[in-house]
Amino acid sequence: MNNFRIIKRLLTLLFFAAVFISFTKIKESPNSDSSIVKISFINTVKNSRIVLNDSVYTNPFEEKYTISKLRYYVTNVSLNNGSKSFMEKNSYHLIDESKEESQSFTFNVPAGNYNSIQFLLGVDSLHNVSGAQTGDLDPTKDMFWTWNSGYVMAKMEGNSPSSTLVNNKYEFHIGGYAGPYNVIKKVQLDFHNKGLEVAAGKTIEIMINADINTWWSDANDIKIAEHANITSPGKFALAISDNYAKMFSIEKIISE
Repeated sequence: MNNFRIIKRLLTLLFFAAVFISFTKIKESPNSDSSIVKISFINTVKNSRIVLNDSVYTNPFEEKYTISKLRYYVTNVSLNNGSKSFMEKNSYHLIDESKEESQSFTFNVPAGNYNSIQFLLGVDSLHNVSGAQTGDLDPTKDMFWTWNSGYVMAKMEGNSPSSTLVNNKYEFHIGGYAGPYNVIKKVQLDFHNKGLEVAAGKTIEIMINADINTWWSDANDIKIAEHANITSPGKFALAISDNYAKMFSIEKIISE
């Protein structure tokens, strides 16, 4: 009798274990009503893809400059349709011009029609004070101020004859997540005409152009001769963030 009870109990446990494993697989399997959406960022100056170190560009004030480093955070990415939206999980991406693989990312999106894409340019305030983190938020990415406790939301460095710094360098390390000098920007790009139709099983690529020349002038004038070094929170960091928040536009959408 005892052996019978033991066997019966084991069979019961095996049954529930099988149900649990089956449920887990269903939960983790891709949704058949979803589509893979790829977001790609193309960094340009006047519609020409930038080349680090070698190419010389001219800003709106006729100042020549090169770019040796370009990085910025794109976070909290969502596709929207009126009051409804779908946000990518763990949505923190460091776009680095020196690393081609960093300039695009993919995630599954439920089927439906969307009229815009939205993201933060920078890292939200909560993650600025959350201590040591991983992935693209890892402080070893050289985008975290240990002295000021907070992320550098965007960084551009290079050289310009107009700069009065040593070796004619210019450095923009733009940060600040609280108070009047909060540089975190919300960016929304609309899908025109019929919007973006996400169909089950499709792969869609949204190619976003980022015109780096807007860093110098859009909302505010930032001349290298006058402001070659902006590396702490303040009014000039805020001014340049107002400029570069407008650098994005949708270049192309590819559906396969």
